[in-house]
Amino acid sequence: MNKKQKKMLIRILISAALMAGFHFLPFTGYLRFAAYLIPYLVIGYDILIKAFKGIKNRQPFDESLLMAVATIGAIVIALTGDGDYTEAIAVMLFYQVGEWFQSYAVGKSRRNISDLMDIRPDYANIESDGKLEQVDPDEVEIGSVIVVQPGEKIPIDGIVVSGSSVLNTSALTGESLPRDASEGDEIISGCINMTGVLKIKTTKEFGESTVSKILDLVENASSRKSKSEEFITRFARIYTPAVVYSAIALAFLPPVIRTAVLGLPADWGTWVYRALTFLVISCPCALVISIPLSFFAGIGGASNAGVLVKGSNYMETLSRTKCVVFDKTGTLTQGVFEVNEVHHNEMDKEKLLEYAALAESASSHPISKSLQRAYGKEIGRSRVTDIREISGNGVTAKVDGKDVAAGNSRLMDTLGVKWIDCHHAGTIIHMAVDGKYAGHIVISDIEKPHAKKAVRALKDAGVEKTVMLTGDSRKVAQHVAMDLGIDEVHAELLPADKVSRVEELLEQRAGKGKVAFVGDGINDAPVLSRADIGIAMGAMGSDAAIEAADVVLMDDDPLKIAKAIRISRKCLRIVYENIWFAIGIKLVCLVLGAVGIANMWLAIFADVGVMIIAVLNAIRALFVKKL
Repeated sequence: MNKKQKKMLIRILISAALMAGFHFLPFTGYLRFAAYLIPYLVIGYDILIKAFKGIKNRQPFDESLLMAVATIGAIVIALTGDGDYTEAIAVMLFYQVGEWFQSYAVGKSRRNISDLMDIRPDYANIESDGKLEQVDPDEVEIGSVIVVQPGEKIPIDGIVVSGSSVLNTSALTGESLPRDASEGDEIISGCINMTGVLKIKTTKEFGESTVSKILDLVENASSRKSKSEEFITRFARIYTPAVVYSAIALAFLPPVIRTAVLGLPADWGTWVYRALTFLVISCPCALVISIPLSFFAGIGGASNAGVLVKGSNYMETLSRTKCVVFDKTGTLTQGVFEVNEVHHNEMDKEKLLEYAALAESASSHPISKSLQRAYGKEIGRSRVTDIREISGNGVTAKVDGKDVAAGNSRLMDTLGVKWIDCHHAGTIIHMAVDGKYAGHIVISDIEKPHAKKAVRALKDAGVEKTVMLTGDSRKVAQHVAMDLGIDEVHAELLPADKVSRVEELLEQRAGKGKVAFVGDGINDAPVLSRADIGIAMGAMGSDAAIEAADVVLMDDDPLKIAKAIRISRKCLRIVYENIWFAIGIKLVCLVLGAVGIANMWLAIFADVGVMIIAVLNAIRALFVKKL
């Protein structure tokens, strides 16, 4: 509990103790009034001040005015001898208990998000004259070398230039599994260095680094209101003055009608008491407080699971997702090319890979890198001469005095070498040595470990259709889609083609649920913006994709998409439960209060009890089950 919550709890306990104590003392008349006024002011002075300020600012219609009028009216009735002071104090007391519960619940949600805020680094270490100097991360320029010691947070994105360590990424990803980092690895800010000392060359300024962007997303999430929240705001604006005027009518019209029309006694005390009860029952706090709190708790629970939702409006849209469209490379696959097979080789497999790696040694292309990794030994560049890269086809070179060619079928045709087709999906590197065909190497992107499970989890979550859009070849795309169980695939697409395909889906599925797009690259930014809901990979995704997206997955795990949808649906289910429960109980109790069946104690339950139940229900959105 914070200081404000502790102070309120003390006020509640003091007021309750005084009210209970005065009940047994033989006070009468004005002395009794003065005695009970003490616990009333202890618990309610701030509500009276708020009500006065609302009237002064010409914005009187809120729950503070309802509570002030109802309790002051109850005290006046008690002063005339027709009521009990404890009713007025109890109304204010239980209202403040409800406010305390609401404050505690919001605090719990904020603490959940504050755990994420702990990734904000306080400093960066710069080595100067053999000593470490702590500087503000904002002052570190791109290309600077920072030192991160064990137990410290990585303040800025960069590449490890020296050292190796184990990183704790749980604050970013929601997963407890540590990750290894060594020389040459790209690492993102917000992780905690657990073991060795790392020297990192920064690749971004602090304001553009991962940790800064995440904090900005979370801090601004509550500013984007959902339709449900906007409805409640509009509802309260109309509802509050309506019930105030209804209460005034209930207090004055029946006595006037009884006297003027029926010739009966006015019975002002009974009808004023009913009007005050009506006011207490009508207080809309359960709706006004619990609905935004439900969304806030949902966003907090999602962030704790490694899913950042940029606003409650996106939470609402995500819950209605029925079609998920995927990019392939970097989203469903790792974007890391590996040698999978060597076919029709006329020489030893290792020798063929050696020739390929040496021939491609001058290239930085991912395909070339994968050949060098498969070779697994140091490249002796002195063994390679006459390297010639033929754009779009491959390379030729002399390796140990032999003519080596590595490339696609067009390169083989150019050299007049008869090649053998491959029926496997992937990039095919045909090899020729001294003008003779030596076999081919199959290189393909690796599927992410949870990709197949992620597609299945989406189907289990009620997603009706999955689609994959990719710029890769049709054969590779169909192979990946079939293996993962994706319903529809479109290949060999340019970024503009992806936007067109998503627009077609939006048109086809109008009124049948929302369309989500999941991507990670710069080329995915336009389509992420165009879809009903854009979901970006946050760890290795491009800045443009993260900026354009509405939801960010912090560990690039596609399995989190189904989790995000489940979280959003749970959140919306809680919101609707609170709306129907609060309005239903209110309407029943309002009718009972108007006809005199409900007294002030039932009014207290209808107001404070409903609010506490709704708030406790909203807190459930914080807790996320594991898939």
